Amino acid sequence: MIVTLKTNAFRLKPDDTTTQETFGNASFILHEKGYRRYHAEGTGLLSIKSFYNGQAVYDVGRGCFVVDDSSYLVLNHGQPYAITIDSAEPMESFCIFFTDGFAEEVQRSLSTAAARLLDEPEARKASSVNFFEKTYPHDNVLSPALRQFRAALAQRKDESGWIDEQLHKIMQRLLRVHRQIYKEVETLDAVRASTREELYRRLHRARDYAQAKFEQPITLEEMAQIACLSPNHFLRTFRQIFRQSPHQYLTALRLARAQKLLDGTELSVTEICYAVGFASLGSFSWLFKRRFGISPEAFRQRKMQKKTSQER
Repeated sequence: MIVTLKTNAFRLKPDDTTTQETFGNASFILHEKGYRRYHAEGTGLLSIKSFYNGQAVYDVGRGCFVVDDSSYLVLNHGQPYAITIDSAEPMESFCIFFTDGFAEEVQRSLSTAAARLLDEPEARKASSVNFFEKTYPHDNVLSPALRQFRAALAQRKDESGWIDEQLHKIMQRLLRVHRQIYKEVETLDAVRASTREELYRRLHRARDYAQAKFEQPITLEEMAQIACLSPNHFLRTFRQIFRQSPHQYLTALRLARAQKLLDGTELSVTEICYAVGFASLGSFSWLFKRRFGISPEAFRQRKMQKKTSQER
């Protein structure tokens, strides 16, 4: 499905690039089904990126993000990036780009006294909003609005007023998510608020990098370098905010992926072991059994028996 909409307020059009140069300083939406192979580079506006039935990989220089059915990604205005999609099945993208100053306008309307808004309906210079660039698990704040907007867009693509209202609604919810993030930031050990914010950004950048690269050998030193922290400082603060060590996080990702491959492919246990990033078959089998209470071989056999029983 390809929908095209252009007004003075925003543009809605799938394209080969998502750069400011292409669309100018106007809000727009990219919504398309059928992606299999795709690559583009550019510098975008503030955006919310979501994908379904597959995953997209965003490279933002030092950081790397994987976006799939379980998450959405927020990138700030002016952030250079490259996107790559390599999918066996057709995917759906739903990405919203907000014009420069849109977040600040909505933030001001939410935080400024009504009397002042009456006297000064347009701010001369609003405080900038700098969102935390990371993948966000789908939640009960922003995600429902994204789903509703995406589901209704094809039928209401010509209602510019309705779309404009949806953009404001989604920005209000994104700002709510942004405020909630600061509760996590406050748990970090640092005297200055700016230090806590920067540390939070770096830790999430390293965790998103690990999520994108977990099938490859990743060391503590490599993750610390992504976060621009010493290994010891990174290890200590990572455990503090995520309640697990970097190694435990990587192991959990690999085991979850292995479980899906055992259930949905005909790859051997050994092939799966190395495909998800484990260096030893014995270690993989032991960790899998400790996590799921059953060996990889027994897990696959039980799934096959269940499928056979359902087919009878």
